[in-house]
Amino acid sequence: MKIQRIYIDTSVIGGCFDVEFAEWSNGLMADFRNGIFQPLLSEVISAEIGDAPENVQFVYAELITFNAEVLTVEENSLELADEYQKRGILSPNFYDDGLHIALATVVQADLLVSWNFKHIVRFDKIRLFNAVNIEFGYTSLQIFSPREVTTYGH
Repeated sequence: MKIQRIYIDTSVIGGCFDVEFAEWSNGLMADFRNGIFQPLLSEVISAEIGDAPENVQFVYAELITFNAEVLTVEENSLELADEYQKRGILSPNFYDDGLHIALATVVQADLLVSWNFKHIVRFDKIRLFNAVNIEFGYTSLQIFSPREVTTYGH
C-alpha cells in the first residue's frame, strides 16, 4: 500500500502544544513516527519555525528524521502562490499560506493538513485554490485538519 504523503504547515507543529489541538497534532506526529504517513515539509516552514519556541523547533527537528521530504520553493510554486494573490483568495499579508498550498499542489501531495481555519481549511477557499490549480494543469489538493487525518483514536 502506498504511504500517503502529507504536507503539514507550521500550525500543525505548534498545535502539539496548544490545549485545543494537541491531542490531534500529537496523534499525527505519532502517525509520522510510526511510518503510517510521510511528512512533507518545506523551507517556508523551516523559516517560520526559526522564531518559534524551542519545544516547537524540537518537534520540527524530530519530524525531519521521519523520512520527511523537504521541499524548496521553485518558480512553479511561486507562480501558483502569485495567482492566488491576483485572484484575491488571500491578501498579501498571508502570502505564505498560499505558498504552502502551492508547494503541496506542485509536488502532488496526497493531502495538506493545517489548523488554519481562516485562510486554508475553509470550504470556500479550498474551492478557489483548486480552481486555480486545475486551470494551471495541476490536480485538486485535498485539505483537512489533523483531527480528520490522524489514525489516533481510531
